[in-house]
Amino acid sequence: MSRVVIVVIDGFGVGAMPDADTQRPGDAAADTLGHLLDRHRATTGRRLPLPTLEALGLGLAHPHPDLPREPSLPVAAGRAALGYPGADTYAGHQTMMGADCSGVTVARLAGHLDAVAVALRANGHGTDRLDGRPLLVVDGRILVHDNLEADPGVNWNVSGCLADVSFADVLRIAQVVRSVAPVARVIAVGGHADAPLPAYVREGALGTVGLDTPASGFYRNGGLAVQHLGAPLDRGRRLPELVAGAGVPVTLVGKAAEVLACDAAVRRPAVATTDVFALTLDALRRAPGTALIVSNVQETDLAGHQQDAPRYAAVLRRTDTGLSTLLPLLSSPGDRLIVTGDHGNDPVIGHACHTREYVPVLIHRPEAVRPHRLPTARTLADVGATAAVALGLGGAALGSGTPLLRPAAGSAGVPT
Repeated sequence: MSRVVIVVIDGFGVGAMPDADTQRPGDAAADTLGHLLDRHRATTGRRLPLPTLEALGLGLAHPHPDLPREPSLPVAAGRAALGYPGADTYAGHQTMMGADCSGVTVARLAGHLDAVAVALRANGHGTDRLDGRPLLVVDGRILVHDNLEADPGVNWNVSGCLADVSFADVLRIAQVVRSVAPVARVIAVGGHADAPLPAYVREGALGTVGLDTPASGFYRNGGLAVQHLGAPLDRGRRLPELVAGAGVPVTLVGKAAEVLACDAAVRRPAVATTDVFALTLDALRRAPGTALIVSNVQETDLAGHQQDAPRYAAVLRRTDTGLSTLLPLLSSPGDRLIVTGDHGNDPVIGHACHTREYVPVLIHRPEAVRPHRLPTARTLADVGATAAVALGLGGAALGSGTPLLRPAAGSAGVPT
């Protein structure tokens, strides 16, 4: 009987991975958490207070002088490598749930413009190039372009201004693009822009061209609508489907409701951090003796894209408060609160893309008597495998991943 809550703090890195500079040499210095703490102290003269994350062992995941090294709860804490190429929310969540994303294809739209245009015209849409650049204007109003916020070539976007088109129109075009796209994710995005979208088209890294979504106003003007269309994956051995197949309730909250597929799951999408935790808390209160809840805090990632360190710090404090509301409800032996990330998004790095960083792995275990430092996990799939063991599925149930905590003797699968 275990209730497992996985909280993914989107874009929450704790230092560059060894190959972080493959795409951008400057990313070798990426450190989302460290730079955030440094910037806060430099601008306020005080340390950034994160009492719940500190109690959960954040100082074991990142040796920063502003973080206590000894957690006050009997947690297991450390960090994880990503286990997939690049730095991407979709691939990060799929990997965490047990899918093998190590072979994700990276491709610029420029190399596939003709195939995409042919597919769109076959479905009755008109296509044009924008000033001869390698992106498409569909039906005169919707852009198909490289995603400039992830590593170059990882994702493509289909973007429309909701003052001109409906999100259903954007999604229909995105579905056609998905049918011929070789990349991990095609993202349908609708929002309200400050000016016509072509004004925000710019060149990105390594020859990519796309919409500068943060500059357009989509993230700050309200009404943002997003749907992630992922590459086909074997979902038979992923955590949500396996848990649901065992008759255990599954709830997906926030961005997790958009990027994770599970027909049986209850979906509670939200963007505001306070809403994400209110929905998570409600799901936890309603949960029976065994349940899985996966929640994503998206506003940290948005602040990183906007290179807004003060906003990132404010969101992280709201996240810390939200986590404090969950702990009292996860007090039975076998319950787990797992706090982690999906990639980095350094808010002072100088660009609006994700950063390839290790992420924290903080595991609250009420039945333990002392904190435990975890070795660095080789992949985020180890997080999913750890949750699977807590839910009694066994460490080898998922398509990939190794449990970070071994089952206790005679515990029927509950880790220590």
